[in-house]
Amino acid sequence: MNDPELSELLHLVSRRLRHGWLHRLEPLGLSPGQARALRVLIDAGRPLRMVQLADELRIVPRSVTPVIDALEEAGHVRREVDPANRRSTLVVITPSGREVYERAREARRQAGQDLFAVLSEEQRDQLKGLLGAVDAQFR
Repeated sequence: MNDPELSELLHLVSRRLRHGWLHRLEPLGLSPGQARALRVLIDAGRPLRMVQLADELRIVPRSVTPVIDALEEAGHVRREVDPANRRSTLVVITPSGREVYERAREARRQAGQDLFAVLSEEQRDQLKGLLGAVDAQFR
């Protein structure tokens, strides 16, 4: 590839980061989607309805069901009837889910550390600042 555009280069690096994370998630028995669902539940600090979880993940509600099925089968979440609306189901993270999420978070950190090891600490800080400035415009 001759002199790639910035957006193409960012896309390629992002794919490499995702691939490294995916490789490190495999031994944990998690997919990236499952790891994201655990992160959303932890960040929420409370059980979420399935539709709320889907909204936070920016996926359609029917797509969250297989994610939660797999997490529940592994013992990382459990479903409970929502006492405020008995027709709704709450997703509750378990201690096992919290533990495996911490390991997934470390896997992501390690994937990034490995990918950006070619840069000096100063270059990594500069890149982080630049990407943060780009991201800030959308918050």
